[in-house]
Amino acid sequence: MMAFIESFKESVMITGFIFTMMLVIEYVNVQTRGAWHNKLKKSGWSQYILAALLGAIPGCLGAFTVVTLFSHGIVSFGALVATMIATSGDEAFLMFGMFPAKALLLTGIIFIIGALSGFLVDKFIHEKSLKIILPERSFPLHDEDRCICYPKGHIVEQLKNLSMKRALLTGTLLCFIFGVLFGRIGPEKWNWIKITVMITSLISLFVVTTVPGHFLKEHLWDHIVKVHLPKIFLWTFGTLFVIKILMQHVDINSWIEQNMIFTLLIAVLVGIIPESGPHMVFVTLFYSGAIPFSVLLASSIVQDGHGMLPLLAESKRSFIIVKGINIVVGLVIGVLLIKIGF
Repeated sequence: MMAFIESFKESVMITGFIFTMMLVIEYVNVQTRGAWHNKLKKSGWSQYILAALLGAIPGCLGAFTVVTLFSHGIVSFGALVATMIATSGDEAFLMFGMFPAKALLLTGIIFIIGALSGFLVDKFIHEKSLKIILPERSFPLHDEDRCICYPKGHIVEQLKNLSMKRALLTGTLLCFIFGVLFGRIGPEKWNWIKITVMITSLISLFVVTTVPGHFLKEHLWDHIVKVHLPKIFLWTFGTLFVIKILMQHVDINSWIEQNMIFTLLIAVLVGIIPESGPHMVFVTLFYSGAIPFSVLLASSIVQDGHGMLPLLAESKRSFIIVKGINIVVGLVIGVLLIKIGF
């Protein structure tokens, strides 16, 4: 029973923090998206750096943007590889919620590996030799006009005529904020983690109470709440609970230490799945101290959440080649770090 309660409380804290982060980033994404496109059209090293930077941003929009630009011939195949190595999809939110300092380190590492890999791919592999054929057609992913997300003169009216979705999100955020404030959720004492959660939560409350109905429904409710949150909570809670139960009866750490290369191989193979969720198991295992940083890093290099799903629809050959490159990079980095004990 104690394992259930502890897992539930940790999952609420992690999911709540992830929700506020996703909400704020979604808000910024919609406001700045046009600038990304213009800057990514540059050539040379700036393209790989910006492509890797887009991948490193938590969530799927950066990866979707680069897939769209690649499908229209605006960025190179190397830039696409850079993005997919650097991206961790929704799992990035989970990592920043569980172990922010190490998540920042991991993000910096895969950003550098992604940019370098993209440069090397374009330098030594010509796109013509890959025989990639992309259909010449429109591919609108999150393609919409810039949202007026702070409609002056309409905010009071929106709050007076409160919709069910806005009321639920506002009420949930207020409960979460008071839970964190009084130590019922997360750290009991004030530290940088609690301060960060409070800041992102208050910003999220501002966003929820001020954005227009379209943004609230399309971006916050239909995208974050309905698609992402249930999956994040269930994977987090389920994994934490199972790990806590197993650790009471099985010495997981010893088994993994004796089968490190096999564990690495499993993590890399699971990373092939173009979907957020399975990789969360390895994030939670690292959080519990069951696997080393090297395995998590290799898994993060190979997996890309569901950022590759649009590419799978556009060009299965491109999907296979990108995944193949990621697997090689992930395995090489993972094995090297295991050998040096990292």
